Formats: sequence, C-alpha cells, structure tokens
Amino acid sequence: MTDEARQYTKIGKDFADHQSVNHSAEEYVRGDAHTNTIEGFFSIFKRGMYGVYQHCSSHHLHRYTTEFDFRYNHRQKLGFDDAMRTEELLKGIGGKRLTYRWANQ
Repeated sequence: MTDEARQYTKIGKDFADHQSVNHSAEEYVRGDAHTNTIEGFFSIFKRGMYGVYQHCSSHHLHRYTTEFDFRYNHRQKLGFDDAMRTEELLKGIGGKRLTYRWANQ
C-alpha cells in the first residue's frame, strides 16, 4: 500500500498486489488500501531515532529498522505487555551470537 508518488509505480510491480491511494485528490482510504500502517510505523521510528539514538549511519540502518519493527509489532495496543515482549525478545536471540569488529580492523 502506497500513496501516488511516482517512485512507487516501478517498485509496486515487484509485488503480487500493489495498491495505492491518491492523497493529492484527497483519497486516503479505498477499501483495504491506505497508508496509515506505514505512517504509524515511521512515526514510531522517527520518534525513536530522534529521542533515543539521535544518529543512524546507513551502514546500520537495517538494524535500527529491525528493532523498531519488533517494537511496532509487539506494542501494547496489540496486547503485549513488558513481560510478553521480553519473552518474545529472548526467543529471537536464542542460538545467535553478537560480535563486533572495529571498522579499522
């Protein structure tokens, strides 16, 4: 689901079902087509980036978006409390090892 911006036309062809709404014609919802979900996600992402991290390098952008994807999909509005979120988080790290190498090595 996207708005009518031209850059989405080509990208939309990569998906089985791409729908868009025409915001410039004051169309915000057509059936199941709307951009409310992605706008809500980016709202949480932007608040977190400005309020928590203040800076994000493009090298690590995928890590930041994955974190906020988890936050969005496990938010209180969807019925998750802190204990449930923690349990889901611990399930996701099982069997994984976090390593860090200095950039100049």
